[in-house]
Amino acid sequence: MTIPKPDKVIVFDGACVLCSAWVSFVIRHDPNREFQFAAMQTETGKALMRIHGVDPDDPVTFLVIEGDAAYKDTDAALRVVRRFGTGWRALSTLTTWIPKFFRDPCYRWIARNRYKFFGRRESCYLPPAVEAVRFLR
Repeated sequence: MTIPKPDKVIVFDGACVLCSAWVSFVIRHDPNREFQFAAMQTETGKALMRIHGVDPDDPVTFLVIEGDAAYKDTDAALRVVRRFGTGWRALSTLTTWIPKFFRDPCYRWIARNRYKFFGRRESCYLPPAVEAVRFLR
């Protein structure tokens, strides 16, 4: 299988209610349509997870891939939010002042418990028809 090499891609858990809400949030706040998306349940999503050292069968994070760089945990979320405009960029900058050794374990705790706290979909997230072109399979 050939893995597409988009400039910016978010690999997310398409069965997770919270993760799907995050993708919807990104779609609404990404006016330049910079990001593409790959559910980790797809072949492309699984391959991208493996390439970047995340077990697609037991993920405790999502990935943001920008060119040749990959970001995980809170660094990934902050990379995305930073692109939404001045207010979001300021919030992202403030959040980086919280030490990574505190931010990431908190993030992973929520990620490990995401189905219990937020629920799980029976099927993978389906994007709005107008956005379907942004989703990699």
